[in-house]
Amino acid sequence: MEIYLMRHGIAEEPGVGMRDSERALTGEGKKKLREVLQVARRAGVKPGVVLSSPYRRARETAAIACEVLGVEGEVVLSEHFTPMGEPRKGWEEIRLFGGEASVLVTTHEPFTGLMVAYLLGATHLPVDVKKGSLIRVDVEGVGPHPRGVLKWMLTPRLAI
Repeated sequence: MEIYLMRHGIAEEPGVGMRDSERALTGEGKKKLREVLQVARRAGVKPGVVLSSPYRRARETAAIACEVLGVEGEVVLSEHFTPMGEPRKGWEEIRLFGGEASVLVTTHEPFTGLMVAYLLGATHLPVDVKKGSLIRVDVEGVGPHPRGVLKWMLTPRLAI
């Protein structure tokens, strides 16, 4: 299975009384996401399903990914992909879609970096994931303990 992990794009700063989960993407954030996703599309990325954190900026990132990559169907929301989510629980959520050849997850830091390390079986590995970055990790099967291989990471700076 190809697992694509995407950190949400640049989001607005929180306003007075605004909950973190309500922050929207900025115009610049949307633009940079599209640039990264257009490179991914040219590389043949087309996930069978898109999973997302329920936070607004992650949902907006998922919607842009679906549009650019030509993914049909509903985005599946899960609390397991929020900033402080546990990678083990995120993996359990991904495993539910084990029949898919590829899955895209839109999420946040620190979860994204922790999830990459978890999929690689190197939980102490520090992974710095910039906003709007897309990472591909391939796993053999969807057993209880993933055995992943990092294939690539595309940052907005590289997609220009």
